[in-house]
Amino acid sequence: MSFGRLDRTPNAQPMSDINMTPLIDVMLVLVVIFIITAPLLASSIKLDLPHSDAARASDTPKFITVVVDAQGQAFLNDKVVSLEELAQRFSASQQAAPETEVQLRADKAVPYGRVVEVMGAAQKAGLNRIGFVADAAAPTGSGPHASPIVSKP
Repeated sequence: MSFGRLDRTPNAQPMSDINMTPLIDVMLVLVVIFIITAPLLASSIKLDLPHSDAARASDTPKFITVVVDAQGQAFLNDKVVSLEELAQRFSASQQAAPETEVQLRADKAVPYGRVVEVMGAAQKAGLNRIGFVADAAAPTGSGPHASPIVSKP
């Protein structure tokens, strides 16, 4: 019996390159997930007001500045006033100049109901021009002491 040698082909050599196909597949799936979820994240209701890029008012008439701080206290000319006193001052201002504007500066932590009370007092007195004052968004070239922007309804 003769034992002969069979011709064998050499085994495949180990692959030393990284297989990129699974990595690319995973990355494409992640991109699709982010494309789908990004609009959902952008449209969620998250309020952090007020900032505005609105144009500045060029001709401002006579105005009264009312400030409502984070605790809900109303200030007129930097003095604390109650809602009744505020209504009396609004009436006096309306009688002196009917086109007087109320510029309302409210902290963003103030409950909306408190702002509506101040607006209601102004409207009962006949002052229908109410402007909401907001800080300018911190765009190019403006410092932290930028003048406020007034937006009117």
